[in-house]
Amino acid sequence: MAMSPGAPDNPMGSAVLRPLALAIGQLNDRAFVWVLLQSLALSALCFAAILAGTTWAVHHTVNLSGWLAGVIDIIGTVGASLMAFWLFLPVAAAIGACFIETIARAVERRHYPGLPPGDAASLVAQIWDGIALGLKILGLNLVALVLAILLPGVGLILAWAIGAYAIGRGLFVAVAMRRMPRLQAEVLYRRHRRIILVQGGLIALASYVPLLNLLIPLIGTAAMVHALDDILTAHNV
Repeated sequence: MAMSPGAPDNPMGSAVLRPLALAIGQLNDRAFVWVLLQSLALSALCFAAILAGTTWAVHHTVNLSGWLAGVIDIIGTVGASLMAFWLFLPVAAAIGACFIETIARAVERRHYPGLPPGDAASLVAQIWDGIALGLKILGLNLVALVLAILLPGVGLILAWAIGAYAIGRGLFVAVAMRRMPRLQAEVLYRRHRRIILVQGGLIALASYVPLLNLLIPLIGTAAMVHALDDILTAHNV
């Protein structure tokens, strides 16, 4: 079948890159800036807690003095920093979940002002979905951490895959549940899983870039709002 004039040469590429491009283009939105400031504060608190907890554990489980104690302190600090880096994706996904409504409304206000209200899932269902996803991601990350110690290359790839799933499936379903029941959101995700997970994978790569990783909650949520609209529009829903 011949493509119509003006149709994209690569529909898959357009479906993946358009939501990301629109999300990045809205970073100057006042609502986005406010969410970013709050995300920075929450991230700082989370990682400070990890660092403090690791340091406390080292001091109270290892009874050493002199230069050896100093070495253990350094190892504990480095270990805490690596742990914070390793847990950034699940933490970022959790932070993003806190601001889904604010980000989604800002995107809809700019790009879809005439969008009618949807048949949202219950608040209990949305909260439970977020908790279940968070626990699943935490468990997968612990498995990935063990593999990273035993098989560094495999663990790193697995951690990235977990991040792709956390951002892709997690944020898409959360955004979709603002407009439809949970079961329908899950069905929609499964039907378009490939495009959604590719977007999640691209965003997850940003977690390895300092400073850029702080934008994950913003870009991830906004991109999934656009992805949901593209899917519903394509199917005339």
